[in-house]
Amino acid sequence: MFPLSVCIIARNEEAHIEECLKRLAPYGFEVVLTDTGSTDRTIEIAEKYTDRIFHFDWCDDFSAARNFCLEKASHDWILSLDCDEYIEKLDLSALGQCMEQRPDCTGRILIRSRFLRNGQTAFEQTRVSRLANRRYFHFTGAIHEQLERRDNRAKTVYDAPVTILHVGYDETVADMQEKCRRNIALLVAQLDQEGPDPYLYFQLGQCFRRLGETEKALESFDAGLSMEIDPSLDYVKTMVESYGYTLLDLKRNQEALGLSELYDMFATRADFVFLMGLICMNNGLFDDAVNQFKKATTMEEFSVDGVNSYMADYNIGVIYECTGHPEKARTYYKKCESYLPAEERLKALT
Repeated sequence: MFPLSVCIIARNEEAHIEECLKRLAPYGFEVVLTDTGSTDRTIEIAEKYTDRIFHFDWCDDFSAARNFCLEKASHDWILSLDCDEYIEKLDLSALGQCMEQRPDCTGRILIRSRFLRNGQTAFEQTRVSRLANRRYFHFTGAIHEQLERRDNRAKTVYDAPVTILHVGYDETVADMQEKCRRNIALLVAQLDQEGPDPYLYFQLGQCFRRLGETEKALESFDAGLSMEIDPSLDYVKTMVESYGYTLLDLKRNQEALGLSELYDMFATRADFVFLMGLICMNNGLFDDAVNQFKKATTMEEFSVDGVNSYMADYNIGVIYECTGHPEKARTYYKKCESYLPAEERLKALT
């Protein structure tokens, strides 16, 4: 058996757990499941794949549940997953080398989150620290828990050879809203207990955005960005971008232009450059917008699917169409291939 335990916490996950465990089965990992109070078939399904199933009394603390699960593992090396996260790619040989060469570092796995946009499937990707040796690391934080060193020293991270498909955004609107409101309550409680923290404000803002409570989202992002932050961190990049989108949602287009002051710091991935294109577009700066969208299509690093390809080309097409250049618009719409909004514009132009 490979010397790694996959630790999963679950509650009423009968819709996801079978696919999660089925994709893990070929690798021969020990699977440790901690159930926090399921009333559906979660445990019954899990028993087909593992006998390492334990119960944890839920106490509104995800880290407590995850750390309990870590303690029940037979191996020190832990890969932590959720039931709605399915293995897409995993290089066992490369993973073994990482474990051997970086025993006191955390591995960031690539998580691709699936969602619907304009009636089509799209993806957002981010790297999250989920692989670690429990001798050196444990989880902290009641909500949106993170791996931290037990000795409180700064952690060193690397990109682990693991890619995960996250399907949690497939849930119904009602389920999503319920989860967001639960998370908001836990985040507010943690902020009250521990004091201001930019990561918690970021997560709070994301929850408010999903609920459509835009003003509250902006307040949360403002609070997080007013603190000392590291612009190299993925969540900080996303917080800046979410802040910009929230300003656009509120029609505060002129204010959003202020993000140009952060350009040199955050234009390292296509998402921010694409956002600046939208901001210019909403302020009537069409030449600047086209330049930003074109630049985005040349960039390799991105988070949200399409910002460095079909979505950027589509917006260039929209600008050319609206400024009286239908042939140029057609050229860029055709670059978008099967992107439905572009196909609709092409039909309208013909």
